[in-house]
Amino acid sequence: MEAKLTLRLNENVIERAKIYARSHNMSLSKMIESYLDSVTKEKFQEEKHITITPFIESLCGVIDLPEEFDYKKDYRDYLDKKYK
Repeated sequence: MEAKLTLRLNENVIERAKIYARSHNMSLSKMIESYLDSVTKEKFQEEKHITITPFIESLCGVIDLPEEFDYKKDYRDYLDKKYK
């Protein structure tokens, strides 16, 4: 279901947006809808769960640490040394 929305924006912003939309073969309404959809989906997904980007996922398993490795202790030791 579509609904009408009235926005008040700076004239220069509107003109630049129209040029951008025209150059990408889309209507200004569709461009704004896409933007609002992406912004709200991102926020909604953040609230539901943390998404892992493909880049971060590719880093999994790069470093092979022993099971007994205590990264918190190691980091504390590092900070102790750094700030002495």
